[in-house]
Amino acid sequence: MSLIKLGARTVLSAGAMLCVGAGLAPVCAQGAAATESRIALVTLYPGSATVERVARLTAGAKRFVFTCLPAGLDAQSLAVTADASVRLGELSVLNEEREAVPACAGTVLDGRIRELEDKKAQLGAENEALAIVTGYLKTVTAADTSGTGTRVATDPKNVAAMADALRRTGQDALARQHLISRQQEELDRALKPLLAERNRLQTGRNRVVSVSLSLDAPREAELRLTYQVSGPGWAPTYRALLDTRSNALRLERQAQVSQATGEDWLGVTMRLSTGQPRRGTTGPQPSPWRIGIAETRQEVARAKSMIMAAPAAPALLSAMGGADGPQEESFDVSVFNNAFATEFVVPQRIDVPSGGQRVTLALGAQDANVTLLTRTAPHADASAWLVAEMPQPEGVWPAGALQLYRDGAYVGADTLRSGGKGPLSLSFGRDELVVVHVEPQKDMRGSTGFVGSRAERTVERAYTVENRHRTPIALQVLEASPVSIDEKVSVENKFDPKPESLAWNEQPGVALWTAHLDAGKTARFTAAYAIGYPKDARLQESR
Repeated sequence: MSLIKLGARTVLSAGAMLCVGAGLAPVCAQGAAATESRIALVTLYPGSATVERVARLTAGAKRFVFTCLPAGLDAQSLAVTADASVRLGELSVLNEEREAVPACAGTVLDGRIRELEDKKAQLGAENEALAIVTGYLKTVTAADTSGTGTRVATDPKNVAAMADALRRTGQDALARQHLISRQQEELDRALKPLLAERNRLQTGRNRVVSVSLSLDAPREAELRLTYQVSGPGWAPTYRALLDTRSNALRLERQAQVSQATGEDWLGVTMRLSTGQPRRGTTGPQPSPWRIGIAETRQEVARAKSMIMAAPAAPALLSAMGGADGPQEESFDVSVFNNAFATEFVVPQRIDVPSGGQRVTLALGAQDANVTLLTRTAPHADASAWLVAEMPQPEGVWPAGALQLYRDGAYVGADTLRSGGKGPLSLSFGRDELVVVHVEPQKDMRGSTGFVGSRAERTVERAYTVENRHRTPIALQVLEASPVSIDEKVSVENKFDPKPESLAWNEQPGVALWTAHLDAGKTARFTAAYAIGYPKDARLQESR
């Protein structure tokens, strides 16, 4: 048994005692009575969650059982805490069939399904009663009161009244039967998706875990159980709302939460974290850099033939990735790879049923004044785009889907990637009032050097940009210029006007022109490149 004292609380680690499987079920369950508990807090990570359950102990309690826990919980992560007055004993874990625990057999949909089934049964009973009435009415005219088979004469004075009564009664009964039929059809339509959802929720939830704990509580106290479970997760989503009149941007942060642990999270307090408890806690260590002489092909072939001829040892098979080797499971989520974690506490209690459906939570917003730019890369695409630049937001903003709105209109979707150098740049679609014209490229080849020993290629490009807005714009023009990666290749550049940078966003070879372009004005940009290389060589270009 492992007991740890933390301040005024006693902590019992999961290493105390574990009874997992049916073989030890009688021992673990002996003298244990299931008691109610509730989920007080869920801390959700990308790919896992920490669940905290809380229960009230009565004075004199000797044992407590947490029931209906998900079968996928990590038994080694179990930890129990209690008030200082409570003494904790051994802890046992029992994994059993869900049907064997009556308290765990139902789902959150059972109440709604029973309610609809009861209504359907009431309508069915009323329909049967009406069938009896209509059947009786059909036999009224054939009634025989003499027992001799002779029809009893009816007083002519009562015929009209009787006929009218029979007509109205029969009409009402048949109309009510038709209405009942319609109501039963509506109930069947409402029941069908609920039954399908219940069947789906029950799939893969055939087993549950019970955690039994012996203790001594001299007075009423609080008992808490925490455990880790794999599978749940949350993904960030964002909305960027730009007001071009005031240069104001509102960046809203949301989270999409889903889980299929087999345990419904109803009315829980939730905390979201960008941390990764499943990721390794120690960084990689450098391996020695060994340099030697490479073996010849004949030596490699001879070594392979010797390996194939000899029986493979189990350790060698494992090292070579054989079928018996251990397969490690990856819990990394690619979009959550920031250096530090940020946590979000959801202020209201929320419901996240176990079924995989997504629940969207609001995580607040950040307002900022932005710099509006019109950006174009004419050689790649003769279009202009509206770009908003703002300082990098504080905290960790994991990469996630981004919905973009400009002056109240939806313009499209992108991916938010923050944390880089420089300002955060968001693109809000095409700027149709900025016209970009690309002049035909001039591409010429010739010879230079001693007796024409070198070849030369000259490339000339030119672009014009017209501002058709009624207001000035801040223009950025991007140009991909050649960069030599071989000492035998020389590159000379000539720009007009002179670019502000030849390595935009720290990308060598990406030139940046900037200009303040007034309403109705046009600007022209030119670039010329002279590329020299050996005459007998062939240029290789990559982009």
